[in-house]
Amino acid sequence: MPLNDTLDFLRAWLRDPRGIGAVTPSGAALARLMTSHVSQLDGPVIELGPGTGALTRALLARGVPPHRLALIEADPHFAKALSRRYPQAKILRMDAAQLGQTDSLFGNERACAVVSGLPLLSMPASQVAAIVQGVFERQLRAGGMFYQFTYGMRCPLPAALLLRLNLQAQRVGSALLNLPPAAVYRISQRPDILIAA
Repeated sequence: MPLNDTLDFLRAWLRDPRGIGAVTPSGAALARLMTSHVSQLDGPVIELGPGTGALTRALLARGVPPHRLALIEADPHFAKALSRRYPQAKILRMDAAQLGQTDSLFGNERACAVVSGLPLLSMPASQVAAIVQGVFERQLRAGGMFYQFTYGMRCPLPAALLLRLNLQAQRVGSALLNLPPAAVYRISQRPDILIAA
């Protein structure tokens, strides 16, 4: 991790601790775990809250072409730095909660995966619900996966929200070497349940 990225991240945290959610960027172990399944998927990828680009670098290393990557970043300093660093990627400076009011970021094609570095546990429940609902209704294709990490002890999406949106969450692993240690969850649509008439 470049020293400049760590300093930029710390400055952003000082400006908005609740909005950033961590004092340091995601480490290499967490980035590898968050992106480990993306190379098996075929399609564009959306990253929520890329910050300094720790997960972005891992996505590119996994073979996601830069022009097939959309980075959603609300912080203007991070968004500007990402635009310089990844000119071929689609950078949108916006709140991820607006994704439900936005047409597919890739035209007629929807993303195969969303990778989120957003601090969901420190966000209002209504904002978390808007993000997740917008992703599944407007941005992810059928069968697409939403990857989220957390420093908490359980899935950062409330069970009631998962139930309401017909979603399921599965813990895919832990990055114990990350500072702080983190767990990664894969959120997907529940398979349709056929009811016999």
